[in-house]
Amino acid sequence: MTTLAVVNQKGGVGKTTVAVGLAEAASSAGRSVLVVDLDPQSNASAGLGVWNVSPNIDDVLADSVPGSALAAVMDSQWPPDGPQPQLVAGSYALASREPQMAADLVGAQDRLRIALAGVTHDLVLIDCPPSLGLLCINGLFAADRALIVTEPAAWAADGVDLMRSTIARIAQRQGTPTVAGIVPNRVGRTRDNAYWLAQLTERFGTDLLPAVPQRAAVAEASGKSLPLRALRRRPGAPQAVAAFDELWATLERRLI
Repeated sequence: MTTLAVVNQKGGVGKTTVAVGLAEAASSAGRSVLVVDLDPQSNASAGLGVWNVSPNIDDVLADSVPGSALAAVMDSQWPPDGPQPQLVAGSYALASREPQMAADLVGAQDRLRIALAGVTHDLVLIDCPPSLGLLCINGLFAADRALIVTEPAAWAADGVDLMRSTIARIAQRQGTPTVAGIVPNRVGRTRDNAYWLAQLTERFGTDLLPAVPQRAAVAEASGKSLPLRALRRRPGAPQAVAAFDELWATLERRLI
């Protein structure tokens, strides 16, 4: 099993889109996949067709006992003839859970790692909130590897460096996670995007993974709570599917 935290302290870069896209690609490749929605906005859960269920990740973190996540694992609500990742659903209550966890004098950063004991999926994807708060730290403490999502825009490289520094500090303490790679997301055909993508490539070199193109079908799939493969006849959907499949294939080789 590999546990992968999908992170960026900056919102709006499409981190959840990448997490759900990877879940679809890995599941389609025959891997058993569990998505852990650690973001209070719960967008990953909505993308998998799940809303307002219990038990959810807030219940899991409240229990803080070994294996408590197992009782919250549920199937996605994607069409049965396609990829079928599973889910520990998000909850808006996480917004108030974080300050409560901060009051825990011992083990506040370890709750998710403890809760995931006994999970046996091939791949666990933790969709972390866009912050460097305690929820994100829990995701990183629970992960073997970390995937940083960014976009081809000004100051993006600085944000990546900040996140890499945070990951390195945690790894110094417990040995994990290590950075699996950096994903440029929402890469369009504009000259500006091409310039900033070149800057990311120059700065991060082989750490940069295959880019995810900006396609309307990606937003449509999220809005309809469907996998991209269900929209294969929409313009741009086949290219988006191919991009996530390539990203997963490249990432999987690094995770071995």
